[in-house]
Amino acid sequence: MSDFYQNGVITNFHNLTQRSVESLEKEMVRFARKRKMGLILPSLFSELEGPALDNIVNELAKVPYLDEIVIGLDRADRDQFLFAREFFSRLPQRHRILWNDGPRLKALDAELDKEGLSPSQPGKGRNVWFCTGYTLASDRTQCVALHDCDIVTYERSMLARLLYPLANPAFQYEFCKGFYARVADGKLNGRVGRLLVGPLLRSLQKVYGHSEYLDYLTSFRYPLSGEFAMRTHVLNGIKIPGDWGLEIGVLSEIYRNYTTRQTCQVEIADNYDHKHQPLAEEDGTGGLKRMSNDIVQSLLRKLATMGVPLTSDSFRVLKATYYRNALDMMEIYNHEATMNGLKFDQHIEEAAVEMFTQAILDAGQSFIERPNEKPFIPSWSRVQSAFPDILQRIYQAVEEDNEGKV
Repeated sequence: MSDFYQNGVITNFHNLTQRSVESLEKEMVRFARKRKMGLILPSLFSELEGPALDNIVNELAKVPYLDEIVIGLDRADRDQFLFAREFFSRLPQRHRILWNDGPRLKALDAELDKEGLSPSQPGKGRNVWFCTGYTLASDRTQCVALHDCDIVTYERSMLARLLYPLANPAFQYEFCKGFYARVADGKLNGRVGRLLVGPLLRSLQKVYGHSEYLDYLTSFRYPLSGEFAMRTHVLNGIKIPGDWGLEIGVLSEIYRNYTTRQTCQVEIADNYDHKHQPLAEEDGTGGLKRMSNDIVQSLLRKLATMGVPLTSDSFRVLKATYYRNALDMMEIYNHEATMNGLKFDQHIEEAAVEMFTQAILDAGQSFIERPNEKPFIPSWSRVQSAFPDILQRIYQAVEEDNEGKV
């Protein structure tokens, strides 16, 4: 079953969750003869010590259609990298680990940095960027998926559903986004998506006027999901943020480079849960506070490139409009939780809305104070124009880390 959203923005696939994983994988093996498939896993070393990634690797070891798995490993010293090599060795598919803190990749990063072509800060965006570079260099796949390494409820069927619209040779989609209900432990999760992004997109339309771009973002059931897939050649031309705005940034780049007919979303799970972020860390930073600021800035930067006039006065109006919309949505979620027998803590929900409201003002102020900030990591097409052999050098460095002495 599928449908189109208002104005035919993107195709929305439902109910693939009704098919067995065996049925899906049988088709995927057949598709793989024409469209080779890969997977990118951005990971912190700390995730190798938790139960989620161990289960993910066990599930992936059963997947019969993947040609390559590329693992980005952050915050790992030499002994931890060697541990990671052993940890992932159970994967029967060809797999490579990018030791992002190792001397070979750090040397390449320093060389790129001299030309202003390196990610400006560590984090998921930087990790994903180097993984996409290796994927392009390896040139073994026609479509590639990406998902996080902290999914507690992971099943390999999620990957098959995510890749299916791209792998099927009869389809011509370039990009696929995963979605799912955020319900676990008897309560609604996904506060940033429910209470920030949804009300904010509606508020942006009210304050700055109708926008096809905002219509496009609103059509995604869960724009912040870390699960998406694309044709591999797409990786060469997109610019991604290096911060928590990664998911919104990727959607924005797909909107810029491809038609909406080439974009779809698919329901990949009935049940989904992962590690939850606190509202803020003990020092008052990080957590959902930093995430929300990065997401708002990502949206503001995109609107600015489209000619939308963003001023301090308009941010104050946006803040007030968002706050009212968010409280209205919170009431609806309260009703939804009640109807489904779920817990709903109004105090915690309102505290999140108040923090998100402040994040809108903070993000707007940062946007105005740093107009020359480079928000995106350069595309690989640009990097290759400055360093024609960079992909080959990344490939060689990763091969030496994985197969040689470190």
